[in-house]
Amino acid sequence: MIVAAVLFAYAALLSTLAPRLLRGAHWAERAPRLGIVVWQALGASALTAAVLAGLALTVPTVRVSADLAELLQACVMALTEQYASPGGAAAGAAGAVLALAVLGRTLWCAGQAIVRIRRERREHREVLDMVGRPDTARGVVVLDHDEPAAYCLPGRHRRTVITTGALRALDDDQLEAVLAHERAHQAERHDAVLAWAQVLTNAFPRIPLFRIAEAEIARLVEMRADDVAAARSGRLTTAAALLAVAGGRAPAVALSASGSTAARRVRRLIEPHRPLSRTRIVAGSLTAAVALAVPLLVVGGPAAAATQVNYCPDGTPAAQVTTMR
Repeated sequence: MIVAAVLFAYAALLSTLAPRLLRGAHWAERAPRLGIVVWQALGASALTAAVLAGLALTVPTVRVSADLAELLQACVMALTEQYASPGGAAAGAAGAVLALAVLGRTLWCAGQAIVRIRRERREHREVLDMVGRPDTARGVVVLDHDEPAAYCLPGRHRRTVITTGALRALDDDQLEAVLAHERAHQAERHDAVLAWAQVLTNAFPRIPLFRIAEAEIARLVEMRADDVAAARSGRLTTAAALLAVAGGRAPAVALSASGSTAARRVRRLIEPHRPLSRTRIVAGSLTAAVALAVPLLVVGGPAAAATQVNYCPDGTPAAQVTTMR
């Protein structure tokens, strides 16, 4: 019971306090890729802790043994002891419901997202094949439209799309910056990063961590793509290119250089570049690693201790079975 309570409390605190502390953090804008990793790690840690809390209530700790018969006997004794009392049975049932509900809801929303995204991408590819003109020299699909816009359609049959309005509005260096931005989205699979964040939000919309993480990750993946483009074309050139296509619209299934964050991103590119120090990058990486490890360590401590317990000595009553509760 103690392990389950610790895991549940950890998940609750992480889901409520972390967004307040990290939302809009300036350090993340200076190292957007690290910021993405931290937000992903926090979400995965909270989800893992909730599932393990349910399992800790449901399944007692048993001694690990190479002897299969001894291991099975220990499992039977531990389970019998746990479910012998009404309180133990109720706790086990509650834990099973919690673990299955969290996993089931997550998998259901993930399955729905995969089906929807594949359908929308296929439909938009079919439209592009009908109305777009391939530009093999640039590796893009050109759409005849006066509105300056550029976006990428991710996936196995990826496309980078640009309108004739954007081709007229951008000079060669700015066009290269826009294309580098879109190719960075594709190369670093930002579509998968965003899709997973959206899955957690759709599965648990009332959890502040998942809801805020989705918005922060959406902002940071654009900044990360901006940085890739700036490294190739220069920060001012990239800022000018973003301004030129900032008002462009893109389908929901695509990733675009425009959007509601464009103004803030342009200011960020114009301001003096201050990369995050190596020390702070290491600290952020360790924070992500610790967040992922905490649920496993909380469970692993009692489990490791249980390996030293003899569950099946001659004449030992079942009441001596140690459980995770």
